[in-house]
Amino acid sequence: MLQLFVDTLLRASDLALVALGLSMVYGLVKFPNIAHVQYAMAGAYVTYAMFALNVPLVAALAIAALATGAFTLIMHRLVFRQLLRGGPAIAMIGSLAVSMLIIACCQGFAGSFPKMFNLPLTPPTVLGDARITHVQLYSVSTTIALLVVFALVLFYTRAGRAMRALATNPALAAASGLNAEWITRGVTFASGAVAGLGGGLLALSAGAHVQLGNDMLLPVFAAAILGGLGNPLGAVAGAVLIALTETLVTNLNFGPLLGQAVAFLPVGYINAGAFLILLLALLFKPYGLFDREVRRV
Repeated sequence: MLQLFVDTLLRASDLALVALGLSMVYGLVKFPNIAHVQYAMAGAYVTYAMFALNVPLVAALAIAALATGAFTLIMHRLVFRQLLRGGPAIAMIGSLAVSMLIIACCQGFAGSFPKMFNLPLTPPTVLGDARITHVQLYSVSTTIALLVVFALVLFYTRAGRAMRALATNPALAAASGLNAEWITRGVTFASGAVAGLGGGLLALSAGAHVQLGNDMLLPVFAAAILGGLGNPLGAVAGAVLIALTETLVTNLNFGPLLGQAVAFLPVGYINAGAFLILLLALLFKPYGLFDREVRRV
């Protein structure tokens, strides 16, 4: 049972930072950026490149986060701000094109073979009947620490209040003297930085490869939608729900129901289980489980 909890925590940490960044930027620009998961892939490759140059791992992750944040901001300024003039649907379609271009560039520079980190082998930490490696423990600890810092900034600082005000009512926020452009730039940079960091942490275990972003696309969007698009901490809760569903689908033994000793669902059913939960949730909560925005007719 403890191993189930650990597996859920590990999977949630894989999704949480990317879903957080996606929901952060959606709250301001109001369109689902499909290319956001590819920023995580780019962050994974930058982390690997820095580590291969003998940069310490912590510094490599920090450089990847900053580089990905800067790249995200550049893409917003040069591409998405222009596309948004045609409406959110045009911007979303454009983000799909940007996503394909990022994949093509990464594959052209790094190839299609996964880039694995040459990390020292250490015995796993044993917690009861569960086991977790040092790399996984480091990744989960970093994710939790960053989420705590983000929550404190969002609710207890002036910048966090300004971000929430702009996301809730842009016209009133602008009339109150808030600089919407600078806030949007800051949030865009931060969203790319946390996505790049999330991709780098994931690559420590899974390696950097061109399908990393595509593998995260459906679970990350499901988590963001479950949490209520534009609600960053709701997206984190949605990531936990998606991770729990995926873990249960692959770990429950259905053998006794089928008259067999052991019978597990194939790994291919992971996404089916997660999206069944998403569909059921949206039938009753169409704006997400954690959306509390007041909606007027």
